[in-house]
Amino acid sequence: MMNFNDIYDTYEKQGYYEPFTMGEHLENWTEKYGDKIALVEEDKRITYRELNQKVYELAAGFYKTGIGKGDNVVVQLPNSIAFVITCFALFRIGARPVFSLPAHRESELNGVFNIAKPVAYIIPTDFLGFDYSVMAEKMSKKYPCLKLIITDGQAGDYINLNDLFIEPSDIEDEPSYKKTALFLLSGGTTTGKPKLIPKIHSAYMYNAKASAVRCGLDETSVYLAFLPIAHDFPFCSPGVLGTLLSGGKVVLCKTSSPDEVFPMIEREQVTVMALVPAIGEVWLDAVMWGESADFSSIKLVIVGATKIEYDTAERLSETMGCKIQQGYGLGEGLTCFTSLDDPVEIAFTCQGSPISQGDEVKIVDENGEEVEDGEYGELLEKGPYTFTGYYNSPELNEKAFTDDGFFRTGDRARFTEEGNIQLGGRIIEIINRAGEKIVPAELEDHLRKYKDIKDVAVVPMPDKNLGQAICAFITTDDYDINFTDINEFLRNEGVAAYRMPDKIKVIDFLPRTNVGKVDKVTLKKMLE
Repeated sequence: MMNFNDIYDTYEKQGYYEPFTMGEHLENWTEKYGDKIALVEEDKRITYRELNQKVYELAAGFYKTGIGKGDNVVVQLPNSIAFVITCFALFRIGARPVFSLPAHRESELNGVFNIAKPVAYIIPTDFLGFDYSVMAEKMSKKYPCLKLIITDGQAGDYINLNDLFIEPSDIEDEPSYKKTALFLLSGGTTTGKPKLIPKIHSAYMYNAKASAVRCGLDETSVYLAFLPIAHDFPFCSPGVLGTLLSGGKVVLCKTSSPDEVFPMIEREQVTVMALVPAIGEVWLDAVMWGESADFSSIKLVIVGATKIEYDTAERLSETMGCKIQQGYGLGEGLTCFTSLDDPVEIAFTCQGSPISQGDEVKIVDENGEEVEDGEYGELLEKGPYTFTGYYNSPELNEKAFTDDGFFRTGDRARFTEEGNIQLGGRIIEIINRAGEKIVPAELEDHLRKYKDIKDVAVVPMPDKNLGQAICAFITTDDYDINFTDINEFLRNEGVAAYRMPDKIKVIDFLPRTNVGKVDKVTLKKMLE
């Protein structure tokens, strides 16, 4: 891993960081915006002052249970006021939330727990029909590091989060703004193992602030968060953090369903939101089929996670009567957006430019040499909010950076004449299903365990609504193999629903290259 202290000191001397932890930032926002509404969830509303008080109370409760500075805590809550309070309470005592999506199941969590060694696990009692307490019990038996299971309601003998709000007390050993605030879970890996991305208090807040400036957020902004805020995009780019530091209001929705989201847009007069193209397509279809929607308050839609098609961007802009701003970002670091004054020819076709003058970006060929402007290659980057290595993963870190400290994104990109980045897929393929990243090798490992599958290859297939769907080519002696049974098997393996195949195709044999590798190019052509 690179020398963090040297890198941090360099950027700190250049003035990129403020000397505050994320908990201290909340106190500063409270002084400026105290009685303004900070968060809305369904019929619940909370001001900045109330949010800060609740954070102090829960921080005291966490501290009393034995959670302290440097402890890792897996947080798997859906979009909610409780999520935000929980994270800031952990920030305040120097404990480090490990963000986990509500969709994650035992399979995904095993890897996270193995690396993070959490002392506590915070879950909903149930969400969208799934009982998390049963899964938590399995995890507690498997991982002796796990001392506390905390639920957002009453569930058996587990600690009720609501009972931990107590009289605030002094924290003896307060955290440093130079230390890790939280861990993001990388969207996917080519190794089949999870990757935890440490985010530093001051550097992460700089990321949020620079994003908020590029996206034009201010005290009048009303940001709609329906993408899971355990993702970097809706949490920090500019997301929840960027809105709060600007004095705006965050409206939290648990799903992206038009039935839930459209009424909240009208009721709360939402001005800005982030979405992925697949959800935009679903919304456009809903409007076309007569779903009632008043988008008159919306000024800006920020599109990210994958590039949007020109006609989809055009339809979104026309239907919602707003600007479209494209973005590109990594939990590991670099954040880019188009500018608010860019013409549609740029906003609809490019993923923007870096948000910070301190960001350094270059595009190289397979030999590591910089390509000519306009040519595609691998995007490399470093800057004041780029991480310096995955947590407890020395083998990954050896390959993740160049000798001169640039992070290898694995993304294929080029520079346009205007200096914007234009994406062109992955150097090593990861399936991007509605913004969620699926590693084919991970799913293939699970499918090979199924009794009737001899061999398998997982590839992406084009899908109008999802962007990419998951197709599993399998070889088997049972040509009546049942798709439902396979997905039930995967469910029992603890695989999240979004990682299950959308289609199974049985073939006589998997095509192979002249060196014996499965020829996935041929398989993808079979789906065209």
